[in-house]
Amino acid sequence: MSHKYQVNQLVRITHPRISDKRASASGIYEVTRLMPADQTGEVSYRIKSSGFGERAVRESEIAAQASLI
Repeated sequence: MSHKYQVNQLVRITHPRISDKRASASGIYEVTRLMPADQTGEVSYRIKSSGFGERAVRESEIAAQASLI
């Protein structure tokens, strides 16, 4: 499986967990690194948001952020 998103692309988490203290207030994250596929074949990403550090997510957990233009 190839990566759908690229480094520096803005994404949002599609189904944030209510109790997730790592969630960004804006819901917008930047892709910082492309990671290999896991045992199921799904690729992952490292994403970050200002003030919340980095976290790893699977591709199925994120969606592209719509352009503001």
